[in-house]
Amino acid sequence: MKLTRRTLLVGSGAAAGLIVAWAAWPRGERASLLAGKDQSALGPAILIGRDGRVTIAVPQVETGQGISTALAQIAADELGAAWESVAVAPARSGSAWDNSLAEVEGWIAGARPWPFASEAGVTRITAGATSVRAYAQPMRQVAAVARLLLCAEAADRWGVSAAECDTSGGFVRHEGKSLPFAALGEGAAVRSLPGGDIPLREAVGDLVGKPLARLDALPKAEGRLRFAGDVRLPDLLHASVRRAGRGTIALKSGPPQGVRFETGDGWVAAISDDWWSAERALAAAKVTTLGPAGGNDLAIAAALDEALAGDDFEVLHSVGDVDQAFEGARPLAATYTAAAQLHADIEPPSATARLQGGLLEIWAATQAPVLARRAGAEAAGHALGKTILYPMPVGGQGGAALEADMVSIAATLVRRTGRPVQATASRTEQVRSDAVRAPLKARMFARPLPDGSIAGWRMRVAGGDGTAEAMARLFGTSGQGPRQAALMPLPYGIPDVALEFAPAALPIRLGYHRGELHPALTFFTESFLDELARLGGRDPLSQRMALLSGNPRLARCLVRATALGGWDGGGAGSVMGLSAFSGYGSHIAVVAQAQLGQGGMVEVSRLVAAVDCGRVINPALLKAEVEGGMLSAIAQATARAPSFRHGRVLEPIEPQIPTLARAPEVLVEILASDAAPGGASGLGPAAAPAAVGNALSAATGRRLRSLPLDPKS
Repeated sequence: MKLTRRTLLVGSGAAAGLIVAWAAWPRGERASLLAGKDQSALGPAILIGRDGRVTIAVPQVETGQGISTALAQIAADELGAAWESVAVAPARSGSAWDNSLAEVEGWIAGARPWPFASEAGVTRITAGATSVRAYAQPMRQVAAVARLLLCAEAADRWGVSAAECDTSGGFVRHEGKSLPFAALGEGAAVRSLPGGDIPLREAVGDLVGKPLARLDALPKAEGRLRFAGDVRLPDLLHASVRRAGRGTIALKSGPPQGVRFETGDGWVAAISDDWWSAERALAAAKVTTLGPAGGNDLAIAAALDEALAGDDFEVLHSVGDVDQAFEGARPLAATYTAAAQLHADIEPPSATARLQGGLLEIWAATQAPVLARRAGAEAAGHALGKTILYPMPVGGQGGAALEADMVSIAATLVRRTGRPVQATASRTEQVRSDAVRAPLKARMFARPLPDGSIAGWRMRVAGGDGTAEAMARLFGTSGQGPRQAALMPLPYGIPDVALEFAPAALPIRLGYHRGELHPALTFFTESFLDELARLGGRDPLSQRMALLSGNPRLARCLVRATALGGWDGGGAGSVMGLSAFSGYGSHIAVVAQAQLGQGGMVEVSRLVAAVDCGRVINPALLKAEVEGGMLSAIAQATARAPSFRHGRVLEPIEPQIPTLARAPEVLVEILASDAAPGGASGLGPAAAPAAVGNALSAATGRRLRSLPLDPKS
């Protein structure tokens, strides 16, 4: 089936069709998708076309992780559709699409009564490796309703019981008879929806678990899939934007002829008929920023030290009594740090807005479309009910698209100019005003015992929780302390544990990042555990296995990863390192081979991972996600740390993702599991840096306790 931009992004397609909606959605509710003749859009839905096309509404945003394919695969499997007939469209807002893990993950913790509580879909957020975990069941429910209606329609035509009918390959079938969905959709759509619960299939169909091709692969390869910066409208103005981050911003001179300057809360924009003229005008105007006093590297380091040494901390996870475990003994200690980390998204921030005929339309790459829509309406001073946001695919999985500031800027400029405006920040500006992953500093304490067990473990971390700050900006609430989910419980069986978080007064803007704080925190934990093993003369694998009796899934990952990686014990002179991580309902173990090359640069030659993500929807997507996550994390972990002045990044840093010729060998094996599906996007970033750090320690005999890994420091 040939997928066009319209079928992928809007879902109405070339063929007339009918929406089959879930019973929980009122048929009179206004649709947010533009519908053509003989079409209707009524919520989480499946479009049955008269040509046999099945368009599935997907609530989560495509950031390159393949979620539009995975969720469609779940629904198509429950429906019994033929995969070659499936297309996807963004789902409209509504209660069925609220992210059920939003409160569990602490995104809105501390914000009650939080804004917009009565509005449906406000937590429709793509973040935290929650998409499959939160939406697999709703997708199945949507499809089950459509399947039931199709079976009921076919059963009436055959004069049989609907309970005796089933679907597969795009047909309803009964004892050798079959009817295609295309012939049944029109009649099924007007049938009465049944009351009560909708039964789901007892077993998966023909699609779940298969490495099916991504629905967006061909349009991306051919350049037909449009991103936010590709939007073009009649009479469109282009705006280049500068943002202040945590400070204030000002212009030193006025605009040249043909360019208009506008300012707002923490931003300035140059507007012209083309973006390059606007960008050159801003560069000539010498935009200056004044950040918080001392918003530089020294101030950041001082804030971390002060927080770590103080008494203002919160125990986020506790087991047993660490103080008692340490009593009468001097625990081993080490200090670890992780610098701020930049987003590595390849798409510059961009949003387009148009106000026409009383309707405000916004095109934006956003991971929180409902909240971004509200931000745009408020910035334009426009009624929310007369505002539509079209969520575009996101050009990068780093997490930068969780912010809504570009939407607000575009909407403000539309109100002021009266013309459609596309607001875009340059790549340099994107980096300099980035909402970074929080810098962290940790003090580690442990009491190892001669038998390889550990009697007590304390980790006190100073820093900030960028996810919490990003969510506070989205919800319009005051900043909140670290979420409990910011620190995962240790995966190891240590009887006395205290994981503590000391908020630091950091003079920089923090934001959500893929993997959240776990790449840094896992680096601390796995590196320190490696230190303990080597001090005790133990194999790092044996050390971990001795502590994993209560976590057999992670133990299985370790056994498999070391077998695949040819683990040599990681002793002195080895170039191998181990790490393991449990989080998001999943588990991963990584074996890395790394050493110092020419000029003392870190060279990673091999990455081997074993992953247990529970029941896997699409193994090809999962492997690609873990592979890409590890490569991206290694690039970040070996790049220079950013420096700051006035709360902004002083100099753009571009982590170098290796080309195919220079990339390490990567091997990912997915372990079969009957557990519930887990999250995947944060696994590679969390586990890979620690494995490389441990490999370098074995190869050089020197422990690197800071991220990025800098052997010259």
